[in-house]
Amino acid sequence: MKALLALCLVSAPAWAASLDFMPIPPGEFIMGATDETAALFELPDGDASLIADERPAHRVRIMRGFELARTETTQGQWFDLMKTRPGPAAFWTRHDWRELPVVSVSWNDAQRFVAALNKRENTTRYRLPTEAEWEYAARAGSAGNRPFSDTELAAHAWYLGNSGDVPHPVGRLAANAWGLHDMLGNAWEWVADRYQPDYYANSPHADPRGPSAGERRVRRGGSYHCAPHLVRVNYRAADTPDTRYSVIGFRVLRESRRK
Repeated sequence: MKALLALCLVSAPAWAASLDFMPIPPGEFIMGATDETAALFELPDGDASLIADERPAHRVRIMRGFELARTETTQGQWFDLMKTRPGPAAFWTRHDWRELPVVSVSWNDAQRFVAALNKRENTTRYRLPTEAEWEYAARAGSAGNRPFSDTELAAHAWYLGNSGDVPHPVGRLAANAWGLHDMLGNAWEWVADRYQPDYYANSPHADPRGPSAGERRVRRGGSYHCAPHLVRVNYRAADTPDTRYSVIGFRVLRESRRK
């Protein structure tokens, strides 16, 4: 299995070789809360307003394939490129510090990392995924609230029930069907889009890029500090682009070369 997975990894030039990318094909999916009953059942008080921004579920087409980092950006990758150590000092003194997801980085910080990576590799192919690209990759061809049974959450995601309330080395739990690890749990992941709670009602069918205005930016996936109801592929959260929490990181997308 490991040998077969290795064949799927998309090679990267120079320094970026420390980032493994998985090929994500173009296609269609249903974005949003496709199983509203199950989502409501998980909420602490069943308040339907808490999933209002996940509705309506709507069909989205990703027109071009792309490559998505197999894991969240790690502290080691961040330090090697940016030469700084954001976040709690305790995360940087652990023996496995290089393998932990980098956290306490704002949306602006993530954009600076991407800009530095593009400059270093002399390209413009690296960026944050859009919200639609992120959910499409997280679903990996599945529907519902998660791409696996609810009873398998601990096998796929570090969340409050199994994390000990600390981050864990990336890539240690099961991957989804497209070879991506930690899409749920471990660290929240910034995506490119601005946030509006009613965006889904008017979202374009092909390659939605999010609203053109809005102060906050979207983060997805939940973290090691989250209760299960927040660790769903359709759950949406947002913060201002200068926000830094010890539970928020990011994952890099690389645009595929045009043929």
